[in-house]
Amino acid sequence: MSADHGKQFTIYMHAGGPNPWKVIIVFEELGLTYHMIFVDTSKQEHRLASYTDKNPNGRLPTIIDHKNNDFTIWESGAILMYLVGKYDKEHKISFSGFDTIATANQYLMFQMSGQGPYFGQAIWFTKYHAEKIPSAIARYDAEIRRVLGVLEVILADKEYLVEDRVSYVDLAFVPWNWLLKWLPNSADWEKDFPKVAEWDGRLNARESVKKAREIRADALKA
Repeated sequence: MSADHGKQFTIYMHAGGPNPWKVIIVFEELGLTYHMIFVDTSKQEHRLASYTDKNPNGRLPTIIDHKNNDFTIWESGAILMYLVGKYDKEHKISFSGFDTIATANQYLMFQMSGQGPYFGQAIWFTKYHAEKIPSAIARYDAEIRRVLGVLEVILADKEYLVEDRVSYVDLAFVPWNWLLKWLPNSADWEKDFPKVAEWDGRLNARESVKKAREIRADALKA
């Protein structure tokens, strides 16, 4: 192990964005030790060569596995697949069998291509874009409701996405759902999508998620 902090992983992350917290939750689920380095995006630290040498895309998170020759990997979905593939041999939150793994990764890709980008754009145009563009806000608000509607159908007769037990795929959705309270027309989302709300409640009750939320709250205060 080349790092001097004694943890298996180093994770480069920021406090506010949801994607790093997906990784923290999985670390906690699998009992993997990690050292967090917070990158200040307001100071453009994610664009410095010291970071882009590790992740040329300049986004967060990136992890380094010090027990695997400092193997470095970025993109949160790819990180989750790496962690469960390499370190969840008992399939605590993952699966065996090619078809089941493919199904799980189908839902992970839906989170990465659907929930994340649409929720992210909704936050941007609602909270941060200099000019209020009602058509953009309306578009992404509609996409949020569409994504929640898809999940409502999937969860109609089961408690979790795959094999009706919690997995890394369910947990990937959690940090983005934390942002629903920020978004327009989302105050009643739990009433409008009750199966999704019940699922989200079960996930947020897990110790791994509680721990991630506590760490995040402290990081945001700092």
